[in-house]
Amino acid sequence: MADPVLQEVHLNFDLFRKAYEQKDFNACTELLTKLKAMLAQLRSLPPMYEATPNAAGELTVARDIYEHAVVLSLKTENEEAFERDFLQLKQYYYAAVGTGRLPPSPQEDLLLALNLLRLLVQNRTDEFHDELELFVCMSPDALDNPCIKHVVELEKSLMEEGGAYVTTLLARQAMPDDISTYTYANYFMDLLEKTIRDQGDVNNNDAVFFEKAKESAPCKEIPSLQLINQMLSHATKSDQIHGSENDS
Repeated sequence: MADPVLQEVHLNFDLFRKAYEQKDFNACTELLTKLKAMLAQLRSLPPMYEATPNAAGELTVARDIYEHAVVLSLKTENEEAFERDFLQLKQYYYAAVGTGRLPPSPQEDLLLALNLLRLLVQNRTDEFHDELELFVCMSPDALDNPCIKHVVELEKSLMEEGGAYVTTLLARQAMPDDISTYTYANYFMDLLEKTIRDQGDVNNNDAVFFEKAKESAPCKEIPSLQLINQMLSHATKSDQIHGSENDS
């Protein structure tokens, strides 16, 4: 017998996606609030992880909802909502997958890269490296993803002496300009450029330095994070989120 709460979740999620396609982000925000309240009633979700009959389906739709919530926060340029919703989403990328009832998400690398970029923009470099190390521990091939490489190389270059503003401009020019999910990184690139402008007079070529991260010991040896001479020359076209978003 179908769970009436789960049925209501699917119904409202369908309405959310239709509103998103119509770019009615106010309706999306209202529906998202309703969806989160409904998800709180499902005991298979974090932090309880109960083995209910519909656990797999509930975990999957909940993760889909939070992935859409993160993307919506970029569309509406709401940095606080991004952080709040990504914190919820992380539970589905790590702990929930560990239950064996939820396969990895094809969007995981892309959204984790966007979160790394957010931490870089906010100059939270210790957290940046903590998140990166956790990600590599969970997925040893993480640094092969072009979006992850983009952020790692950008972070490394910003630690170098001077050139932060020029580096940011080069990174923006090298970003893919297609309709892939990662083009939403433009929002954070705008913020990063503003941060650098605020910290130094770019017209007078003042050096702008980002806080160096603490030394850390990852659970696995992480490959060198050296800046590649042609930043992002290896970046490839990324899949569009959920294959359904045709707008940038």
